[in-house]
Amino acid sequence: MRKTPLAVLIASALLSLDATALDLMSAYRDAQAYDSQFSSARAAREANSEKSVQGRAGLLPTASMTGSVNKVNGESTSTINPNINYTANAYQLQLRQPLYNRANADLYEQSKLQVAVSEVQFDQAKSDLMVRLAQAYFDVLAAQDTIAFIQAQRTAIAEQLASAKRNFEVGTATITDTHEAQARFDLSNAQEIAATNDLEVKRNAFAQITGKIPPSLGSLKPGVKLSPPEPVSMDPWVQSAESGNFGVVAQGLLAEIAKLDISRNRAGHLPTVDAVASYGSNTSFFTTAITTTTTNIGVQLTIPLFSGYATSSKIREAISLEDKARADLDTIRRNAAQSTRAAFLGVLS
Repeated sequence: MRKTPLAVLIASALLSLDATALDLMSAYRDAQAYDSQFSSARAAREANSEKSVQGRAGLLPTASMTGSVNKVNGESTSTINPNINYTANAYQLQLRQPLYNRANADLYEQSKLQVAVSEVQFDQAKSDLMVRLAQAYFDVLAAQDTIAFIQAQRTAIAEQLASAKRNFEVGTATITDTHEAQARFDLSNAQEIAATNDLEVKRNAFAQITGKIPPSLGSLKPGVKLSPPEPVSMDPWVQSAESGNFGVVAQGLLAEIAKLDISRNRAGHLPTVDAVASYGSNTSFFTTAITTTTTNIGVQLTIPLFSGYATSSKIREAISLEDKARADLDTIRRNAAQSTRAAFLGVLS
């Protein structure tokens, strides 16, 4: 998968940082440990990784054991023993292995695709974290530069104000010139206050991602030139985005899941075959203890006959949802292409 133009820009910036070039990388490691959005994405990936285990369970054997203790009281027309009073104990161990179950097989395939979707979404979360952090990092640097510019401008205006006052005292300037210089000086003070507040906001936004208020950040080297993307043609980048964009890949997998959902629902019309083995014991305490032990091994065939049209309805629903997933895929692919064109032109600019 090719790097995106934005990734190229960030990588170029990393290589162009001053002596503290690792500051941004250190901040990225801090963000991976602190950022709540990234932590949520990581937890979601860990949870979704269990989907394949759960889907595979439908193809593996299951074992169950049941037991019961019953106290039986009653009356009989028998003259020998008209009163019935005994205890019956029973237990059964059953083992079931699916031999043919198309729905469960499709469900397992869907679960593997769901795990793949979660991995792509986690990669997207890592990319988003990188972009958000880089934006916050360079916002702080830009705010610092703004303050430095305003302070330099205020120094120049202060000199102009002092000059206007001296000229007014000697009569070579009017009071209006002095007032105008004073107004510009007051405006520069107000701009510095606003810029200082903006820097504090940007620093807090950086801390929201990394958990740390940055005391200072490494700035770009003077006269740095960012490398253009390679290749320099837009078309290869657009083609890469249409096939390798995280959103496109994830939606493509979701479309495949929707396709399997049609097959899984159609399997509701198909029979299922299970191998079943059971071992049980039943003991009755009447006049004497009587124990009956049974062992059964066989194959069970289940044929669905009628489900109130629910299966047919689910099939039609699944077909429509697949159409929606394919349409969403086209939308995401087109948006990715358009975003890539804009990002490519932005990087060149």
